[in-house]
This record gives sequence, structure tokens and C-alpha cells, in this order.
Amino acid sequence: MSEGKHACSLGVDSQYVTLAAEVFSLLSDVTRIKIVLALRDGEMSVNRLADIVDKSPTAVSQHLAKLRWGRMVGSRQDGNRVFYSLADDHARTLVAQAVFQAEHALEPETAHRRAGLSDEASPAPLSSDAPKAGGCPR
Repeated sequence: MSEGKHACSLGVDSQYVTLAAEVFSLLSDVTRIKIVLALRDGEMSVNRLADIVDKSPTAVSQHLAKLRWGRMVGSRQDGNRVFYSLADDHARTLVAQAVFQAEHALEPETAHRRAGLSDEASPAPLSSDAPKAGGCPR
């Protein structure tokens, strides 16, 4: 491939489509979505996450293991405690888009609009005329 050219990975025949389905599968659990939402503001211990999502530390650890497998969260050990954080902004963005989609499906006047945010301030929806990331046409 020549320098400066970027192959579009968002086509229907992309090698990443199957992996994308696995990402959605990982995020198809309520507890995992809550964990991602809780980790938006920074790293937390398993016990703190368990308190926030109202699950046992053992259950949260199992969910975190799956999210680590999917490279959505990372961990840092400090003595005998392990702290978890989002690996990057992708999981945060996916979950935010899913929540906004749920709001749009259930409420004509969504919470992010009620809060005075314009569509420009919220994560951008996919449209047929806007350029995709990496310059790929929609």
C-alpha cells in the first residue's frame, strides 16, 4: 500500500466486521455497560466498582476479565489491590452512543437536548453525507 493511502475498514466486506460483532457482544450486558460508564471518570478498584454497579466483587471481576479480554479496560496493580480503567475512548463512545440511541428511541425530547446540549455537543450520529473517520465515505 502506498504511503498516504488508508484502506477503508468500514465496508461490509471488512475483515473487522466479525470482530465488531464480538465488541457489541461484550457490551450487551447491563453490568458491563455500567462498568464502562463508571470508569469514564478514571480508574477504580473492583470493590468500588462493585459498590457502584451493585454487584458482588466476584461478579464484577468476572465482567472485568471479559472487558480486559476485549481490550476495553486495562488494569494496574498497587500492592494487593488492582485498579481498572478504560483502555481508550472507544468503549466510552460506543456506550454513550448506545445510551443516546436508547434515549432517542424512548423519548422524543432526549435528556441531552433537555440539558441544553446541541447535537454538535453530543456524540455525532452517523449520517450518509458526513465523512467517516479515516476519510472513508459513508
